[in-house]
Amino acid sequence: MALLAGPQQRDVAAPAPRTGAAVGRRCGAGYRHHLALVLLLRCPLRHPQGPAPPTESESNGYLRVRCNGGLSQQRSAICNAVVAARIMNATLVLPELDANSFWHDESGFVDMYDVPHFIKTLKYDVRIVMSVPKITAHGKSKKLRAYKIEPPRDAPVTWYRTTALEKLRKYGAIYLTPFSHRLAEEIDDPELQRLRCRVNYHALQFKPNIMKTSSDIVNKLRSEGHFMSIHLRFELDMLAYAGCIDIFTPKEQEILLKYREENFANKTLVYKKRRLIGKCPLTPEEVGLIIRAMGFDNTTRIYLASGKLFGGERFMKPFKAMFPRLENNSMIGSGKLEEDNRGLARSAVDYMVCLLSDIFMPTYDGPSNFANNLMGHRLYYGFRTTITPNRKALAPIFMDMEEGRASGYEERIRQVMFNTHFGAPHKRIHPESFYTNSWPECFCQMKAGNQADRCPPDNVNDVLESQFQNKEDVEAEATNQTDSTSSMETGV
Repeated sequence: MALLAGPQQRDVAAPAPRTGAAVGRRCGAGYRHHLALVLLLRCPLRHPQGPAPPTESESNGYLRVRCNGGLSQQRSAICNAVVAARIMNATLVLPELDANSFWHDESGFVDMYDVPHFIKTLKYDVRIVMSVPKITAHGKSKKLRAYKIEPPRDAPVTWYRTTALEKLRKYGAIYLTPFSHRLAEEIDDPELQRLRCRVNYHALQFKPNIMKTSSDIVNKLRSEGHFMSIHLRFELDMLAYAGCIDIFTPKEQEILLKYREENFANKTLVYKKRRLIGKCPLTPEEVGLIIRAMGFDNTTRIYLASGKLFGGERFMKPFKAMFPRLENNSMIGSGKLEEDNRGLARSAVDYMVCLLSDIFMPTYDGPSNFANNLMGHRLYYGFRTTITPNRKALAPIFMDMEEGRASGYEERIRQVMFNTHFGAPHKRIHPESFYTNSWPECFCQMKAGNQADRCPPDNVNDVLESQFQNKEDVEAEATNQTDSTSSMETGV
């Protein structure tokens, strides 16, 4: 199945300019940056001279983490857990996925991801085990108890090298919970940043049943040509969080306010102020107006990734009138998704279909948001075309339309929308997330003046394999010598 081999670059029929031509090489598809004119390759490979992962005897202890949040928050937390284990020279226990309060989903890591692939891909970086081992004390065997710590939000590397490491060495195992946003995104060490990319884009592969479902949907969509995917954030939790409720009926506003009161901080939010700073999610109709203004017509095939839309059909009706060729993850037939009826699994299917779509458009972005992580994944696999609406710049246009001043709106939308990079390489500027844009850390240059920016040699994996095998041979020899000495001493 082609999808299991990883995303492949395709020519895309879109109003956005292409970033360059594929050249292909071991590190991935390369693209010539239209400004800097340097050949960029995705390249998260580990430096061959870097330290090998610790053996059981060399490890400082066992690291457990609880990854809370939805699919994307959990995914970035897993990446951070691997990096944290690397920083502390710890053995990582397979990360735990929190039972999500919104999805009501108790899927664990083994239910969502290919565990053997995860461990094998990271074997040069960290030692990973399925659980904390048992210890024997006073003639009894019991599991090593991990010391529980709540890490500070966006904790710096120094916190892990001091506070966390001290507890790890003292107790032999620590349990970091919760673990969403518990490691700073901006790290000065490029090797650690590349490790994040190895985890996120190579080691974390969904289970075969999820990949198969995704592949079936993509193949069906591709059978009729190119398609666009849209992540439509217009669900109850998002709208309540944003506090943009004025467009809803009194009954709907009551539901949103109640949900906000129960789940979020008590703040007074003014609709117009929120709208003008770009904090309100786009409505389905506004999304339709944007892509129509950009030149897409009613023959455009669209895959819609979303949860249950708040407000029902009345909000989708204008969008469907503009773009009737809509599909979602139920398109492959009843019963097909039965084994994947959990919220996180359906979200994973949406993630893969959006990743492989010709064009992707998020309607709302934020830290660890589904769309943010997906944009980073698409950028990594070839700067794939992504349409990112500037909600702040678009707000005055849509507010004028709400008040009946709609003259020239399409041209105004075009002026905003075509002033964007469409997924091309660009320097990351705060508050843009590393998981949204891993350039330049996870890319290298074919012809770089600085040696550190150059792509590694083609045989880097062979070098790592040789080093890893040599270390295993030395460990095996040491174990044999210990066993032999023990036998001589006991007279066996």
